[in-house]
Amino acid sequence: MENELMTIKILLPFKIFDKVRNVKRVVAETGEGFFGLLPQRLDCVAALIPGIFIYETEAEGVRYLAIDEGILVKAGPEVLVSVRNAIGGADLGKLRESVEKDFMDLDENERKARSVMAKLESGFIYSLEKLSKE
Repeated sequence: MENELMTIKILLPFKIFDKVRNVKRVVAETGEGFFGLLPQRLDCVAALIPGIFIYETEAEGVRYLAIDEGILVKAGPEVLVSVRNAIGGADLGKLRESVEKDFMDLDENERKARSVMAKLESGFIYSLEKLSKE
């Protein structure tokens, strides 16, 4: 069964935050809403927004991370999550507070710039996907 599970690597700009093996499922949030990943899902790329990132392992059960914006790439059993910032912890309420306080308390101009960049990234990913299908 081990070959059916995923490995998540969470990357920050300056270090590897965590590497987790034997992951059964992942739940992440994009600008379009939440989505889930199971080991047999097709490969994909998604632009993540600040929020709670959820994964479940065989040994530890469900785990939560507060993440800033970033990108998720699933390639086979490997899931790479590259974000600007991440905070780990078991208490979901405190993580939600961290997201609201640290990640979402941004200057209005930075929010607009991030929004424009997210749209550009999504458009770029869509164009690459469309090009690869031709």
